[in-house]
Amino acid sequence: MIEISGVNYSIGGAQILRDISASLPKGKLTALIGPNGAGKSTLLRLIGRLEPLQSGRISLDGMDIRQTPTEALALKMAILGQQTHIVSRLRLRELVRFGRWPHHRGRPCACDHTAVEEALDAFELQPLATRFLDEVSGGQAQRAHLAMTFAQCTDWLLLDEPLNNLDMAHSRALMARLAEMVAGTGKSVVTVVHEVNYAAAWADHIVALKDGAIMAQGAPDEVLTEACLSALYDTPVTIANHNGRPLVLHHA
Repeated sequence: MIEISGVNYSIGGAQILRDISASLPKGKLTALIGPNGAGKSTLLRLIGRLEPLQSGRISLDGMDIRQTPTEALALKMAILGQQTHIVSRLRLRELVRFGRWPHHRGRPCACDHTAVEEALDAFELQPLATRFLDEVSGGQAQRAHLAMTFAQCTDWLLLDEPLNNLDMAHSRALMARLAEMVAGTGKSVVTVVHEVNYAAAWADHIVALKDGAIMAQGAPDEVLTEACLSALYDTPVTIANHNGRPLVLHHA
């Protein structure tokens, strides 16, 4: 479980997060939702220790992220941020191999090579594996970065808007793969989701943020209500039902 208690975060005097306290369940797919500027990505980066914690406490499976060595955290959680631009000219397979570094520290073995090939297979990247990143589309490059994160083989995956640049088919496939992985292996996923219907269809747990504070958290049918979402996004929202899940009708 990820425990977040009393977290505040400011940049240049502007408060980005205000008194954030939440429990993100282990073995579940948690979606962070909310309008632009709500603080979703900042919260994810704080959990992943990409930003220094200014106040409060965050623990992951009982490990205080302030005190835990980076090497130990890298074996427990993998994080993919929004900024994935890489200056070096890498082939897709070479990029995915970086996901194994916390395990082999420069001395890869057969299991590391297997994990890389399985990640390439999972994201349908084998035909592109020898291409350079600047020779593939934005969506294909995004899938390569996701494959690198998967190849790290951690208990926790932290993904910041992983559907960026993905088309409809690959977005659905990714969310389905995340849900299947959680259900089948017990791994835990925390992902920032821009399109709320992907959270409605696949998430087990939802945290809704607005103006740097948590507005609601809980199961999809508890958070994805007309009253909550209309207030969250400052626009009228209608909720329908599809296969027992909320369906958010916000487009008309």
